[in-house]
Amino acid sequence: MTLAIIVQARWNSSRLPGKILENLGGVPALKRCLDRCNLIEQSNIVVCAVPDTAENDIIADAAKRWGYRVVRGSENDVLSRYAKAAREVNATSVMRVTSDCPMIDPKICGAVARLLKSSDVGYACNNMPARFPHGLDCDVFPAEHLYEADANAQSQYDREHVTPYIRTMKNIRRASLQGPGEPLSSLRWTLDYKEDLLFMQALYEAMGERASIASAAEYARLCFMRPDIQDINKKHIDVNRLALSERAHFETSPVSMEMVA
Repeated sequence: MTLAIIVQARWNSSRLPGKILENLGGVPALKRCLDRCNLIEQSNIVVCAVPDTAENDIIADAAKRWGYRVVRGSENDVLSRYAKAAREVNATSVMRVTSDCPMIDPKICGAVARLLKSSDVGYACNNMPARFPHGLDCDVFPAEHLYEADANAQSQYDREHVTPYIRTMKNIRRASLQGPGEPLSSLRWTLDYKEDLLFMQALYEAMGERASIASAAEYARLCFMRPDIQDINKKHIDVNRLALSERAHFETSPVSMEMVA
């Protein structure tokens, strides 16, 4: 089995353009994300899926310079970009991670990959319901489901967000790795607003280079020890994410798991 970790990345952002090239501890946020994905034990290759427009050349060039495989495709049809990336690296399974998650946890991602195999399901994730901090989300599925979605999905929403079509495909079972819940699920570790960037930069300053390889549990301890850092982006906590996902349990029972130390 070839598991490809595919990270979607682009320059454009309505709230914070170029955010993924902003520095965290002297290293661009995108590289932090890719490097942490590269630590997922089950992965065979990490791919950066970048739009094929000129403004995204800077993203593609940077990822190549760091030694990562880059595949380019449609900016708005992200589903087709993922399918193209999976085909180019001959993936049999795909894990989806977004580049606005530079604090992604390799061990938690690895547990989701194992869940796909051990539970004999066609789709596994860690956010249905959302009980991990916001910014640790990943999902994994056989490449054949991705290709089927690319061939059949029609709505703009499905094509922009990649996995909704797969999550609702008939005749496949789905499972979600269950996180620890509150107060951890209200922590915001995703990069979308200026305050998110300031939060992550403050965290890196407080933790030093350890931040680049720290676990989610270590990040959480720092947040609770330093509420001044945690509060930097507190106003952007997505309460709808928590409420909606609580009503979106999958048909299979979530697998219980504490925060990985």
